[in-house]
Amino acid sequence: MRIGDLAERTGASVRSLRYYEKQGMLSSERSASGQRHYGEDAVSRVVLIRQFFAAGMNSRTIAALLPHIKNNGERCPPQVLRQLVSELERIDAQADELARARRTLNDMVEATKEAMRAT
Repeated sequence: MRIGDLAERTGASVRSLRYYEKQGMLSSERSASGQRHYGEDAVSRVVLIRQFFAAGMNSRTIAALLPHIKNNGERCPPQVLRQLVSELERIDAQADELARARRTLNDMVEATKEAMRAT
């Protein structure tokens, strides 16, 4: 599939896809005219890359982890395992912070609704 098709199917911009490729996170074949062509597996890979970015991971970390995801983490080197654990801990801490912020906002909404009902 061409880069525009991949962008449409994944919600990523063409610019982002080019960046992913430049960073070694995504690969393509080139046609005789130089156009990028991606296999069907590129869709799930781009979705995964976008999930990792949304979780706050940087491109260097993502690029280092992607080769080990294909084999479901089997025989990951110890440094990759440490990196995976570190990312999980960071995401868990971030999720805890978001949950606290959500509770605070929810309390404010409920207090405002209650005050409005009382008037």
